[in-house]
Amino acid sequence: MSHEVVRKDEVLLSSKGRPPWYSPTGKAVPSYVIGIAGGSASGKTHVATSILRQLNHIPTCLILSQDSFYNKLDAEKNAMAHRNELDFDAPEAIDMQLFAQCVRDLKEGKAVNCPVYSFDEHQRLEETKYLYGASVIIVEGILTLCSPELRDLYDLKIFVNADSDVMLSRRILRDTKERGRDVDGIIAQYLRFVKRSYDTFVLPSSKHADIIVPGQDNDTAKVLLAAHVQREIDARSLRFRSKLMEQNAPRSRQTTAQDMEVSEEQEPFFTLLKQTNQLQGIMTILRDASTPRSEFIFYVDRLSSLVVEEALGMLEYGSVKVTTPLGVSASGMTMLQKSVVGVCIQRSGGPFVKGLRRVIRDVRIGALLIQSDNSTGEPLLFHTSLPDCVKSDAAKDTVVFLMDAQISTGAAAIMAVRVLLDHGIQERHIVFLTYLVAPQGLAAVYKAFPAVRIVAAAKGYDTEEWTFSLPKHATGTSSPVEMEDERSPTDADTGGSHHLQEAFKRLQFNRRSSDTPQETKKKAWIVVPDCGAFGDRYLGA
Repeated sequence: MSHEVVRKDEVLLSSKGRPPWYSPTGKAVPSYVIGIAGGSASGKTHVATSILRQLNHIPTCLILSQDSFYNKLDAEKNAMAHRNELDFDAPEAIDMQLFAQCVRDLKEGKAVNCPVYSFDEHQRLEETKYLYGASVIIVEGILTLCSPELRDLYDLKIFVNADSDVMLSRRILRDTKERGRDVDGIIAQYLRFVKRSYDTFVLPSSKHADIIVPGQDNDTAKVLLAAHVQREIDARSLRFRSKLMEQNAPRSRQTTAQDMEVSEEQEPFFTLLKQTNQLQGIMTILRDASTPRSEFIFYVDRLSSLVVEEALGMLEYGSVKVTTPLGVSASGMTMLQKSVVGVCIQRSGGPFVKGLRRVIRDVRIGALLIQSDNSTGEPLLFHTSLPDCVKSDAAKDTVVFLMDAQISTGAAAIMAVRVLLDHGIQERHIVFLTYLVAPQGLAAVYKAFPAVRIVAAAKGYDTEEWTFSLPKHATGTSSPVEMEDERSPTDADTGGSHHLQEAFKRLQFNRRSSDTPQETKKKAWIVVPDCGAFGDRYLGA
């Protein structure tokens, strides 16, 4: 398990991708939340991190500190804080409403912008920290069990009990080394505020705890707690890709004119490009395994532009008056949406980006790294790299073109839509662009998110399950190869970002490191008739 320091008191731990955190209908399953309280320097953070180290196969874990939610101080109170004359240990010092709302949103799977607190400035800063995707959330702080609103959000409540002398000595060591405080000030603040708060608020809150853990020599307790949390997480594990394929299988494998039609129920959910001779000719070239890579790239870019142009026609337009170069007034149309972004599902969604940029000038691009588990075929979310407007209050008014090469069972598509909904994007503002869609995937996405619109270039007639035998290290990717008269696609073309590309490299490295010496098995569901691996054919396998 690797870790990323979000800031000094908050740590986001991640491992081998986050499996589905929602039902087949797209409804989110709440994260598991643990509340840990105890006196100042009792060992709360140590207990939290120790529990996480004991866990196995936990995708993402977050330790959220109460210290982030101190109330903002005016100039007078800030000056008192620097003189150690302000009580930071009473419930009134914490913005409990914001604290509870942040924990609630994280538990519901939503992205949040968490406050950032500076101990040097004794002030909550204007900047915030983006947090998303934790399946286990540990909330720690001296007052985390005092608020009934917070207690209602915890699945497990823990109180860390330590001797007062031990807590004082730990506090002196911590504040002198980490926060630059002097010993006299630390002791004065402890006697005036900290001890009184502990006796009045903190210790009485222990009656709400499900378990009380000693602040030292607690190895047995940590092992037992980790085992309990592991059982709870295993019980919430969701696997349903095979079920999606079975439940939404077509009645017949025969390709007929009726198979290509759009039902009244699916209109305007699904739009299939008009199947002209030109379009069918492009699809024939893409399906042909002998098509050279340079020619494949050319026709994918051409097809991307056609799909994007069709999708643009679904947005809202309004009347506008303009003046021509000769000074004549003319009536026209203008797009009403102020913010349109593209989000590609890496790696196969990357080829869409060049076509999108040809049609929409200066469009902002984000990406999701979603890869299938080799053994189960279930989608795993490894990384999100989204534009700022998606991670802010502007998300509710933002239209997202979500892009992937194909929709087979619909599992990855549902995961990607769920990520966008967790960030506040409206379901009706999501337009899924794809080259190829299977009936099973179309039905699965429609059942989960009927307000999402899908635009596809072609429709298959079935989805088949395949198991590939890959040689060792075959899961890695090679760099794009320069071709004559045709440059290779770059990160800018494919919607990649530095962080997401680095995450992809780490993913491939971890997979190679865990491969057996002989071979790796990979399970996948293929749209029939297929076009192969779009990402590999476009970027270079």
